Amino acid sequence: MRRNASRFVFRASACHQFADSGAPRHGPSVFDVQPDDLSAAGSCATALARRHRTDSLGRVEVTGRVDMPPGLHDPRAEVRRTEAVPGPSAVGGGTRPPGNGTRSAARSHAINPVTSVVIRAMMASVEEVEVVVAHNERATLRVGDVFLKIDADQTRTDVEVEAMAMAPIPTPEVLWRKPPALALAALPGTALGRLGEPSTASPAAWAAAGAAVRTLHDAPLPPWPGRSIDELASRLAGECEWLVANDVLPADQVTRNRQLAETALRPWTPVFIHGDLQVDHVFVDGDEVTGVVDWSEASQGDALFDVAILTLGHKEHLGDVVAGYGTDVDRDLIRAWWSLRCLTNVRWLAEHGYGSAEEFPEVAVLRSRP
Repeated sequence: MRRNASRFVFRASACHQFADSGAPRHGPSVFDVQPDDLSAAGSCATALARRHRTDSLGRVEVTGRVDMPPGLHDPRAEVRRTEAVPGPSAVGGGTRPPGNGTRSAARSHAINPVTSVVIRAMMASVEEVEVVVAHNERATLRVGDVFLKIDADQTRTDVEVEAMAMAPIPTPEVLWRKPPALALAALPGTALGRLGEPSTASPAAWAAAGAAVRTLHDAPLPPWPGRSIDELASRLAGECEWLVANDVLPADQVTRNRQLAETALRPWTPVFIHGDLQVDHVFVDGDEVTGVVDWSEASQGDALFDVAILTLGHKEHLGDVVAGYGTDVDRDLIRAWWSLRCLTNVRWLAEHGYGSAEEFPEVAVLRSRP
């Protein structure tokens, strides 16, 4: 998620995908992760999160007693750094700043190089534990086909679990929850795309994503509200000031995008929105949607916000999504949400170690505005 969300930051090879039904699919060498298996992995994730602002983290090994049983049970496990390994430049799924304006780890597509590490667990039944996300708000680990999500703010996990239970579209299967950890099962399929990269998914797959979004929007509202227009406007103003003060973009580009973004802040009829529907939070197998992940930003909100976040950086597929959605949309408002999303995400990414702001796809989108 880089969506570190939705929003989380996920590597392309580790995009967490989840089933709407059925048992988790484990490979022959993967154990069933249980709550007690969390201690060593959680300690490693915590250590990585505390170091998320450093320049690099190498390959990290988990070492402990030679008689350590299968699983991650040794609370005395130590983390040690070995050879450095470069991180990929982009990932699918996971976490850039949240879509409805919160400061949680939602996702965009690029990865924090600091979190691009692998914890190799010295245990009989698991080859390695992959750290998918690690920063000071949350961490996500992958163990085979199981994802362990550890969030400092359990209200986000509460929202995610309840939203998945309410959503009428495929969502992650919850294997167990033992605060602060949530275990979710992976699904087959691949991300619909990634921000900053061309999508290889078919037009039919994009249309299927649009149909899934419409199904969600037609569902009963969740009982909790989303961000108000005043809250969104206040955040927009603060982020625009930061962009200019830190020379991320020329003042005139920020002003043009802000004026466009402000047109999205008008009264709307609330619907059940995902709230961080980044393109790599939607998974497809062929032309079918297999699941939608990262629901911690779900709320009541503007339907066009979800459509905009799904197509951010992929305007060539907006027509496919609208065709699947089944009704026309105000494309000027879609563009307004694109600008608002980008303006309000850049600082979060920069402050959470995702690299140089000048290289963010969001900045490229803002620069492309005439």
